[in-house]
Amino acid sequence: MSTIDLNRRGLFKAGAVIAAASTISSIPVVAQAAEEPEKKIRPLTGKNLKMKDVLDRAREMMMPRCYVCAECNGRGPCIGQVPGFGGMGANRSFQANYDALAAIRLNGRVVHGVHVPDTSFDFFGNKLSMPVMAAPTGGTTYNMGGHLTEAEFVTAICGGCTAAGTLGAVADGIGDPLNVFEERLQTLKSKGFKAIVGLKPRRQQDIIERMKIAANAGVVAFTIDLDSAGRAARATKGQTVEPKTPEQLRELVKASPLPLFFKGILTTDEALLCLNAGAAGIVVSNHGGRVLADEPGTAEVLPAIADAIHGRCMILVDGCVKRGTDVEKYIALGADACLAGRHFVRGAHGALADGVELFANTIRNELAVAMTLTGAAKVKDINRKMIRMTTPPPLAFGVPA
Repeated sequence: MSTIDLNRRGLFKAGAVIAAASTISSIPVVAQAAEEPEKKIRPLTGKNLKMKDVLDRAREMMMPRCYVCAECNGRGPCIGQVPGFGGMGANRSFQANYDALAAIRLNGRVVHGVHVPDTSFDFFGNKLSMPVMAAPTGGTTYNMGGHLTEAEFVTAICGGCTAAGTLGAVADGIGDPLNVFEERLQTLKSKGFKAIVGLKPRRQQDIIERMKIAANAGVVAFTIDLDSAGRAARATKGQTVEPKTPEQLRELVKASPLPLFFKGILTTDEALLCLNAGAAGIVVSNHGGRVLADEPGTAEVLPAIADAIHGRCMILVDGCVKRGTDVEKYIALGADACLAGRHFVRGAHGALADGVELFANTIRNELAVAMTLTGAAKVKDINRKMIRMTTPPPLAFGVPA
């Protein structure tokens, strides 16, 4: 009888395997002697890859930090797995993102003249191929399995996104010393890529220092994930993270040399506080369910926030963005564009920049099909008349357009 190879997957318990059997495809099963040395797993290479092959290799690379389930809905063996790619507690915030998005249906329309829709999106003067960018995601060692170096990961994410005509991202990890952050930026600069940089809510002077360092490295905009303040207990000495007052938000906006987004916004009142602080935009996000249990899904709260902002700053959103239809749903709910995290990371681990480019092009092509079949010639044509709810979420859906 074959046994699951647990030598490099110490957290992978047999019970979790059984529970996730319906959602995980092709988990590698091998017989390996305890004394056999572990072989270094590497991503695939080549331009003619299929997504299934990329994801199969990503699974080998990332387990047990991520199981690369066939459907990433927060109901696999990643429940409560942080660090890793799971969510806090019972994964309900993670699941809420998936469920709220799945509860929305698209109103198909086929009597119109839209043949080849324009999926392009302007992000502060940068014309992107689609309204989807990489979400800043860090922790190659403690979140992703440690098979890619920092330079390899940044190159994969930003190189693949660049090849697909969109923006990659560089993250600032809570426990990362300044030199690690600088290494990521140096990789970005040396390759000539443009990207978003995600910062942690450190002490004011520490954030401002990182902004100055990043400003000349091909950075297009900053995000500060304010909800990472909930991870203060895991911050190391000298790496303090903290909540921010409205006055501190204004100070950061004034100090930022680039457009600044405040991330982790889930309520209309805090969205307005960010707007009044002068933010270029906000990111509606519950951090993938990874900072607080039992938060609502982003699709639940987005419409009311969009109504309150009323176009006065840009709204980005994340939360289980995998398909082109997901993107159309979020834009119909009021977002200007989406950030995708887990799936870009999987593409990077499956086939480096080629895997990231493949995922990005797949989601863009799916968006073009969705726009054609709902009658949207341009991204700005997408509106709430193109969607309907199957089961109203617990929070207000917002006033239909």
